[in-house]
Amino acid sequence: MVQSLWDSAREKVINGGLDALIYRSNLLGEDRRVCNFGGGNTSSKTIELDFRGREVEVMWVKGSGSDLATMKAGNFTGLRLEDIAPLFDREEMPDEEMVAYLANCMIDPKHPRASIETLLHAFLPFKHVDHTHPDAIISLCCAHNGKDIAREIYGDRFVWVPYIRPGFTLSKMIAEGVLANPQAELVLMEKHGLVTWGDTPEACYAKTISIINEAERYIQDRIEDENLFGGRKSEALPEEERRAVAAAVMPLIRGAVSDERKMILTFDDAEDVLRFVGGVNSENLSSVGAACPDHLVHTKMLPLFVNWEPNASDIDGLKTKLNEAITAYKEQYRAYFDRNKHKGDVMFEAAPRVILIPGVGMINTGKSWSNSKISGALYHRAIAVMRGATALGDFVSLSENESYNVEYWPLELYKLSLAPAEAEFSRKVAFITGGAGGIGSETARRLVSEGAHVVLADLNLEGAQKIAAEINDKYGENRAFAVKMDVTQEEQVTAAYADTALFYGGVDIIVNNAGLATSSPFEETSLKEWNLNISVLGTGYFLVAREAFKMMKEQKIGGSMVFIGSKNAIFAGKSVSAYSSAKALEAHLARCIAAEGGEFGIRANTILPDAILQGSAIWNSNWRNERAAAYGIEPDQLEEHYRKRTTLLVNIYPRDIAEGVAFFASSKSEKTTGCMLTIDGGVPVAFTR
Repeated sequence: MVQSLWDSAREKVINGGLDALIYRSNLLGEDRRVCNFGGGNTSSKTIELDFRGREVEVMWVKGSGSDLATMKAGNFTGLRLEDIAPLFDREEMPDEEMVAYLANCMIDPKHPRASIETLLHAFLPFKHVDHTHPDAIISLCCAHNGKDIAREIYGDRFVWVPYIRPGFTLSKMIAEGVLANPQAELVLMEKHGLVTWGDTPEACYAKTISIINEAERYIQDRIEDENLFGGRKSEALPEEERRAVAAAVMPLIRGAVSDERKMILTFDDAEDVLRFVGGVNSENLSSVGAACPDHLVHTKMLPLFVNWEPNASDIDGLKTKLNEAITAYKEQYRAYFDRNKHKGDVMFEAAPRVILIPGVGMINTGKSWSNSKISGALYHRAIAVMRGATALGDFVSLSENESYNVEYWPLELYKLSLAPAEAEFSRKVAFITGGAGGIGSETARRLVSEGAHVVLADLNLEGAQKIAAEINDKYGENRAFAVKMDVTQEEQVTAAYADTALFYGGVDIIVNNAGLATSSPFEETSLKEWNLNISVLGTGYFLVAREAFKMMKEQKIGGSMVFIGSKNAIFAGKSVSAYSSAKALEAHLARCIAAEGGEFGIRANTILPDAILQGSAIWNSNWRNERAAAYGIEPDQLEEHYRKRTTLLVNIYPRDIAEGVAFFASSKSEKTTGCMLTIDGGVPVAFTR
């Protein structure tokens, strides 16, 4: 059952009016069983003073493109009701004319565009109105016998309206139905949702919850668990196995769905998903259509259901099926677009947003981690609706043409236009070793600032988690995540990439940055010291690059590798033979990768910095003392020593190297590979020649 979240103590400290509407809206949106992400709308009618100090009746309604769960005052629009009232006498009103008219009714032109369903609220003669998409109600409205079932549940207290796309006609139909039925307490919108109302904010909210729970109780009494989705066809693989399968196939999926624009993937193996993908009737149910119009923009009309018998040892077979199925899905989507398009329509990417794999779970796609999760969250709602609808009768959905006209509806597309413009690294995933250090953390911040998602790999997991948390606090949930990894341990490197595949779907950029440094005169250099440098700076860079190379080849969408080398890669300094030799190995390894990766669109370039003391674990170790001793100066004199030996008389900082990484990873250098870039302030002995 849906629980009431209303807090009378909280109500007493809000001022009523718009504050009460915000509170009510947030409560409705908090429970996704009540209202979809981005869907539904709420309103309250109040008395306000206009710019001349006159009292006018104003309706506050959700602004377009907002989400009830997170709405604030700036997400609502105030409209003068006396200006809207005459519209009720009209017979029809096209969407474009309605939007233009409502813009002239706003009490403040700075308010957002009013909800698509504003007139629904305005035409109803109630102070407070809620329009939501509860799972239980949508189940009822998407059952073939839904109207008859509604009569059993609600008697004569409901108004049923057939499916019509939101707008003037639907709004007037709802109002006329309510006015013609003095007993009406709710409106059921076929294949769409619920409308309720009340004299106070609390009464309106309470009515919404009460009506939902009446339907929920009726449905729950009729669900037979053993026959859910036609009974079980296949069992879920054990958790470790299904996650391993998902990690193995997600780079291939990412490449297959990114042929037009790169996509970020997320994996979901929640219990309801696993039950659905294992159902006897689930493949057929998934092909009926979207459970609610609000789902379409994020999930498309249909998911991709992969007909595969769960078997953790048959990953190659699953990859073959996925390739074939995604190709077929895209062809079918293009045909769907061609059959229904209007002049001027521009097709979205043809690839699926929801991929269902028996025994494994659900994989979602989107332009970002958060968008991908929205697709998944909405399909959880679809599963809940199919669960309920099939307990009542047959699940029905919008027709193909109705679905298209919602998916490509200009008023829905307007919501998408409110999203921030995509940046240079939007839709890209960067894997950064040494992510907790000065260069690594600064590089992560730099790439995320232009849209990237980043993986911070470091032996210092706590430090990497701290950087990831800072990034996520600033840029949004899961724009970064941390993984513990020793670059010298092959199994840890492969595990880190598996985690990356499972978390984001794949990788586009790697920054080979993890490092250390030692200093000894050549004759005093021990084999242990030599092996340490070669292991971390040579073998480590090799393992990280090799696994990235494999993943990039699997994706077939190219990639960029940036190695953080050193001026010592080309300058034979004293007392650093092990370190310098390993850095030279790095630079040449990058050139080898560039030579071999070109045909796959994989680029590899190297940055040669010098003396990055700020935020460096290396320079805060004994290395500082060793280098100071080599130059015959005190450790605290190093910064000035390094500054004076540059031709530009500057110190080099982590942000300078981050800028170099951003250049090599960006479209600005898309035709550059096998290159070395010095960022050292100009050290003449290290000039390339």
